Amino acid sequence: MHGWIILDKPYGMGSTDAVTAVKRAFRAGGHGKVKVGHGGTLDPLATGVLPIALGEATKLTGQMLNGDKTYDFTTAFGVQTDTLDVEGVAVAHSDVRPTLEAIEAVLPSFTGPIDQVPPAYSALKVDGKRAYDLARAGEQVELASRAVTVHRLTIYAPSLFLRRGPGEARIDELTLTAHVSKGTYIRSLARDIAQALGTVGHVTMLRRTQAGPFTLSGAISLDNLDQIRHGAAPEDVILPFEAGLDDIPALDLTPDQARRLHMGQVVTGIAAHDGRYWARGSDGTPLALVSLSDHEVRVVRGFNLG
Repeated sequence: MHGWIILDKPYGMGSTDAVTAVKRAFRAGGHGKVKVGHGGTLDPLATGVLPIALGEATKLTGQMLNGDKTYDFTTAFGVQTDTLDVEGVAVAHSDVRPTLEAIEAVLPSFTGPIDQVPPAYSALKVDGKRAYDLARAGEQVELASRAVTVHRLTIYAPSLFLRRGPGEARIDELTLTAHVSKGTYIRSLARDIAQALGTVGHVTMLRRTQAGPFTLSGAISLDNLDQIRHGAAPEDVILPFEAGLDDIPALDLTPDQARRLHMGQVVTGIAAHDGRYWARGSDGTPLALVSLSDHEVRVVRGFNLG
């Protein structure tokens, strides 16, 4: 059983809890023990796309971690919390509320390659300890800035114009859509946007709409997952193994090339551009993640789908 379950993770559930729910559903449905892993942590306070890998697909979870993500998120202006979300306690206040025009003017400065400081309440390690453990213990946590890329940052929907200044609407909260690279913290992005607007803010809603090749269109709810527990066929909720490779080009091999690759040998004479591919045999079976350089193909991670 090799493939993907794309869970529309509900609010309050951790990624590890989601993996456990999948394992229990398969056991209860009489499908035995299945190897399960998730393709990128999603905070309990966030909802949306959580790829769950089954069987050989667990070998692709690493590349999911390195993939781009897309989020919708709402920033409430006027209060900053220590966690930069609704779970924390207020640590700063401001009476300033930005205008829509001011927001539109500042967003380009947060698009493209940027540097950002991760939240103190994050899973990053400081001297071998999780930053959030140190922060919860009352210690001062200072994390170095990191380079990330915001590919796209747009206004999703201006929220309620609850405050009005002279002649212009003042916005209390705003929902944005961000397409970002690996390592980008949306809570930090919201904090920095608020500061650039002369105020403070924190995230009140976070929903992941895309992770690597997966989007909400292929996601299922916990209720759908529970159908396996009650006898539904796994194929009703499982996407094929190849779905996790949709954002990587395929490289077709002859039977002889496939045999040599399977034996761990370098395959030469491949006429294609250098880069990363997934190799498939003449019958379409995925064989391995490979790297191609100077017409030579080497295995990065082999698959056992036979």
